[in-house]
Amino acid sequence: MNSIETILHQFKNKQVLIIGDAMIDAYMWGNIHRTSPEAPVPVVDIEKRESRLGGAANVALNIQSLGAVPTLFSAIGNDHYGKLFCKLMAEQNLSCMGIQEIQARNTTVKTRIISNNKHVLRVDEECTEPIKEAFIELELEKIFKSVSFDVVIFEDYNKGLLTERLIHKAIKIAQDLKIPTIVDPKKDNFFAYKNVDIFKPNLKEIKEGLAVDFDVLSNTQLAENVELVRTKLNAKGVLLTLSENGIYFQDKTNVYHENAHKRAIVDVSGAGDTVVSVAALALACGLQSNELMRIANLAGGLVCEKVGVVPIRIEDLLNSSKIKR
Repeated sequence: MNSIETILHQFKNKQVLIIGDAMIDAYMWGNIHRTSPEAPVPVVDIEKRESRLGGAANVALNIQSLGAVPTLFSAIGNDHYGKLFCKLMAEQNLSCMGIQEIQARNTTVKTRIISNNKHVLRVDEECTEPIKEAFIELELEKIFKSVSFDVVIFEDYNKGLLTERLIHKAIKIAQDLKIPTIVDPKKDNFFAYKNVDIFKPNLKEIKEGLAVDFDVLSNTQLAENVELVRTKLNAKGVLLTLSENGIYFQDKTNVYHENAHKRAIVDVSGAGDTVVSVAALALACGLQSNELMRIANLAGGLVCEKVGVVPIRIEDLLNSSKIKR
């Protein structure tokens, strides 16, 4: 039996490279007291605004919160929000050495409007065209040479950074350096992540990737479809998050499934970021697959008790139950 304390101690000071789409998660908090006279829509009286690091940057926050050292490789625009993003990174003591500024491109911003602790609207400002600037690959090579990384996370939000070319190049470099890799995918380029150690879709993403529907409560159908993804990618394992049905891990010889912990679910935003962060550190530490799955499941559930996209807190994990083998 490994205690949370033992696992977190192993996480400490691990060097993690996160390659993916970073963004700003903006929030407008207020109350609804009336309907607009201009249209049949509610009027939210805004009382507070807040901007947080989101997307791959939230993964960096999770990694940092767990005691490890994140290096974020991402792209922002040459705009007001790009400057704000760098300011938010500095405020969190996160390095911007891997942040690439792209001319004539928007920094991705997701604005969530929340009233009475309920998410009532989201407004997205973004550019999702693939980034084709040649210097991106050269800068990525420099990042790989700058630090001896223990694990690489691909955090794909389909915002343009992770092109098929960049994905293949990054995986090849990681393999040459014998660095384990884990992927949090989206629909585009779903099958571009060949030869990674762990592929971590959620249920919606695996169904979209395979263009099939299946009964998640059927062990046979679940195993068949997960194995289809694993073999197509030649991945060592697939870690599948199943929302209220828990978490599932399958490699060439083993299957592990754990139900979701009973939680007072407030907001599922950012849970996937937390799961991939914890799983990546567990992978870097060489934890057994079932233990990796269980601590990732535990952490993902804990952040769902918070409003908005927030990183996992060590104290929440320390206050939770021990992880059993």
